[in-house]
Formats: sequence, C-alpha cells, structure tokens
Amino acid sequence: MLMRTDPFRDFDRLAQQVFGTTARPAPMPIDAYRQGDEFVVQFDLPGVDTQSIDLTVEKNVLTVHAERRRSAPDDVEMLASERPHGTFSRQLFLGESLDPDRIEAGYADGVLTLHVPIAEQAKPRRVPINATEGRQTAIETHAEERPSVGADRG
Repeated sequence: MLMRTDPFRDFDRLAQQVFGTTARPAPMPIDAYRQGDEFVVQFDLPGVDTQSIDLTVEKNVLTVHAERRRSAPDDVEMLASERPHGTFSRQLFLGESLDPDRIEAGYADGVLTLHVPIAEQAKPRRVPINATEGRQTAIETHAEERPSVGADRG
C-alpha cells in the first residue's frame, strides 16, 4: 500500500487558523497603547466601507462590527480568492478607569482609530494638606497633659 503525504498540510492548517478562511474570517488585528491621558486603539480594516462599521459601548464592553464585501461581481469565475470577506467582530473590555462616554473614532487608510480618555476621577491628583497652627498647638498641649508611662499615680 502506498501512502501519499503532504508536507505542507500542517502549515496550511496553521495558516488557516491564524489568517482565517473565507468561511471563517480572521479577527481584526489591533494595536493598543497609552498616550498621555488617553488610550489609543487601532483596528486594521482594509477595504471596509465606513457605512458598514458599527461601534457600540455597553457596560464597559466596546464592540466593533464591520463587513467587507467581495469586490468582484458575483457572475465572474474567481481564479483566486484569498482576501477575506464577510462580517468581522471584536470586543474589548474597558477598565473602570476609562471614560466610555467620551470615545472618539476616526477611519482613514483602512485603520479604525479610537481615542478612549482616562476618566477624571481615575487621574492621579495632588491632595492639599491644610495645617493650622491652632490645631498643632492643641495636639502638643494635649500630649503634655498625659501622664507618662510608669508615672506614679498615687
């Protein structure tokens, strides 16, 4: 019996898991970083029409839905179809320190960019210390009136 092997079968399977197939598109890749008092998140969505992008926030969960339609007409014979199409979706959990009510979004050159500001109450701030002379004197006077440890109470 002759067995035929395909040395690239495992590589193809891994590539399909990472890059997706037309039946199951890969998730949209992102970059996320902090810049000053905000977080910036960039989603790669090349070839996606801005009208098909849906961005929602509910209970600190940010969801991005987008659809990429096939660019070729339906009545042609496809010779190669490697560009993923279909519906893409990604969810991010926003921390309590972020302000989801002030998110700004822009789309240019196939990249959806979100600016998520840090909430005012989460920003580090300096707390002033008020010291009054009268209070310090009262504390010192009160300390002098206490009997020292081991003093004779007799």
